[in-house]
Amino acid sequence: MDPVSMRGAIFDMDGTLLDTEKIYQETWRELAAEHGKALDAGFPAAVCGTTGEDTRRVIAQYIPGADPQDIIEQEMLRFRQKTERYVPLKPGVFELLEGLRNAGIPMAVASSSPEDIIRHHLTLAGIAGYFTEFVSGTMVSRGKPHPDIFLLAARRLGLDPAECYVFEDSLNGIRAGHAAGCAAVMVPDLVQPTEEIRALCALVAPDLSAAWRSIAAELKDVSRQSSFSGKSKS
Repeated sequence: MDPVSMRGAIFDMDGTLLDTEKIYQETWRELAAEHGKALDAGFPAAVCGTTGEDTRRVIAQYIPGADPQDIIEQEMLRFRQKTERYVPLKPGVFELLEGLRNAGIPMAVASSSPEDIIRHHLTLAGIAGYFTEFVSGTMVSRGKPHPDIFLLAARRLGLDPAECYVFEDSLNGIRAGHAAGCAAVMVPDLVQPTEEIRALCALVAPDLSAAWRSIAAELKDVSRQSSFSGKSKS
């Protein structure tokens, strides 16, 4: 990760900015139970960050016999009801967003959720004002782990993907961010990174505060080097 070339930041929403992934998983388990199924430990990693056909494929695998599209629609309806008036933030959100904004780095959100949910949840959480672009998985033909959503977010920021951090909590999100050519930063939520995923990350941090401390230290180091190199020699 070269802080000199980083000019933008793109964020996943659920599980990264908002502590809502647990609500999603709770709702998936409810629906699976209603169909006589118990979701195993591999389900969160398989479904997190997916959209469209990828999600339908995961549902068909883990809840066989059910109509995947019906399950998805029921899940979204219940999730909307559960988060209509309150969405919890992940620790360190304001520290990271304030730090990036003060560093002059424009920010976008790139989430698999529909755009109305993105805007509603970020506004409800009080952080919508930090972002200039809101990109939904419905705006691209392929969801994560494909890079499309991050490529679109970078384009809307007016930046090359290589100039953008991507902050993610999911394995599919990191795969997508890396495939887009961004500097992928993983802040794990429900799923810990595998060796494969660690190799794709520019940084793995335990929380958003730690992620900002690492980035701020690099930015400060660059600033010191720039100041030193700019001094005239006597």
